[in-house]
Amino acid sequence: MTDPELQYRVLNQLDNDPHMTQRQLADVLGVSLGKTNYVVKALIDVGWLKLGNFRRSNNKMGYAYLLTPAGVVEKAVITKRFLIRKRQEYKLLALEIARLEVEESKHQE
Repeated sequence: MTDPELQYRVLNQLDNDPHMTQRQLADVLGVSLGKTNYVVKALIDVGWLKLGNFRRSNNKMGYAYLLTPAGVVEKAVITKRFLIRKRQEYKLLALEIARLEVEESKHQE
């Protein structure tokens, strides 16, 4: 499968705006259209996302990406892991900032 953080970001974006095109999604995520397509297809393949056709037309705006019940559950699991990792990163960053501030204050004296 793909990077869990990117999975989270895709699921989160499509949960908030299911009518996004893959091009729009790629722009928001800051990744290539090809990578976006790969992640979306992988999420569809594992059953976390489905593509719904809401109008009978050739207009692509008639399509929407919907999180499946399994996708909603997995998004919650990924979100929890993402939050734990970001909190750990925050703590390490806070320690590094404190260390640098002490070092800087020594050079000020």
